[in-house]
Amino acid sequence: MKDQTYNRNDSDTHVGASEEDNSLEQQPEASTEQAMQEISMPHAESSAHITSTSLLHKSVFKNLAEQTKEKTHHKNYKHHKAFSIVKAVVYLVILVVVLAVLAFIGYAAYLESHYSRIADNKMLKIESPRTDLQGDQPQQVSYDTTYTLTTYNVGFGAYTPDYTFFMDKGVMKDGTPKQGAHGKAVSLESVEAATQGSIATIAQAANGSAPDFMFFQEIDTDSDRSYHVNQVKAVKDTFSTYESSFASNFHSGFLAYPLHDMHGKVNSGILTLSRVNMINSIRRSYPVTTDFPDKYFDLDRCFQITRYTLPDKHSLVLINSHMSAYDKGGKYRAAQLKMLTDTLVSEYAKGNYVIAGGDWNHALCDSLELYPSEQGIPDWVKPLNASDLPQGFTCVAADNLSEVPTCRGDDIAYEKGVTYTTTVDGFIVSNNVEAQAHNIDTGFATSDHNPVLLTFKLKAAA
Repeated sequence: MKDQTYNRNDSDTHVGASEEDNSLEQQPEASTEQAMQEISMPHAESSAHITSTSLLHKSVFKNLAEQTKEKTHHKNYKHHKAFSIVKAVVYLVILVVVLAVLAFIGYAAYLESHYSRIADNKMLKIESPRTDLQGDQPQQVSYDTTYTLTTYNVGFGAYTPDYTFFMDKGVMKDGTPKQGAHGKAVSLESVEAATQGSIATIAQAANGSAPDFMFFQEIDTDSDRSYHVNQVKAVKDTFSTYESSFASNFHSGFLAYPLHDMHGKVNSGILTLSRVNMINSIRRSYPVTTDFPDKYFDLDRCFQITRYTLPDKHSLVLINSHMSAYDKGGKYRAAQLKMLTDTLVSEYAKGNYVIAGGDWNHALCDSLELYPSEQGIPDWVKPLNASDLPQGFTCVAADNLSEVPTCRGDDIAYEKGVTYTTTVDGFIVSNNVEAQAHNIDTGFATSDHNPVLLTFKLKAAA
């Protein structure tokens, strides 16, 4: 038993020793691996650090790249957007220009379709008085009888004292330029009041009575500028016992100027009335511009020749005229004056008695600088001198010429002593007519003109 125990213990001891030896033999191996692990740990950490840094750098670079790409994209978008805006603006401008050109062409075509000039030597219709009033008119004029005749440019009923017209330009003496504003009358009520005011003035012109003969200029029948007030009818209705004859001198399509106050469509002319029966009335066409586009906006200027019977073979010839005003260089005014004076000479050579009156748009009887004013002489007025008249004719100076002008400038509102004024309305008579004139002072209340009264007598031939 002892032997077995011993052996067992011995064996155990031996086995334990072997295990110890084995563990001692394995210990260096474990220590080496641990050492290797310990040695390799800093390298692993370093590699991890490098990897982390590399990843960080890649992330930063990626972010920078993305930001750069985003900025580039945004920049390109901005450029594209700016280019698109510029492109749209260019297209819009082109479209506007094209539309403007088409509108201009269309408007020019419209004006051309409404453009015409009335033929020269046109026989005019003579309107008789109402049927119940016929028979009261003298059949002829007489020698050595005193007659009265007025001329009045009524300015289509627009020109109250504060009214200005866009085509009128002037300059103050200090050099300040001025220009009128309106293209049409201010209102319907204004036109109606001015028309009735002008008629009332003429109804009292001859010492409280209506004159025997009447000339009117710038009198409308159906115009946008005067709100379609038929001024010719208003005059004829008032003087219902008179014969009358109307000559058109302004007939146009819609005139789209000035843009802020368009003149519109116009039908206007000159009108002659008389207590004495008319033999005939003829419209003579003045020369006017045919240039584009001026021809569309210019009046179809004319004068009207009306004849009356005398006891012998001769005639009284009354000429109602409205000459050009806005004629740069005076080319057409000179041609018109020549045409008119040739007519005067022709009629006088036949032994007729000739009176020409109306709105001459020339300063008559040395009135160019006659009246006090704070303005210079405007371009629209030129003098008509005695030397411009044919032999045997005289311009009749009004007895109050120095005190009362017949026309004012329309570039500023009327103010006596400030606004430019002159006398452009009046009469030229042949030497076989005795005549006196008087400028009627209305203070330019209903027109930019004052009427003129002529009192005349025909001298019988010896």
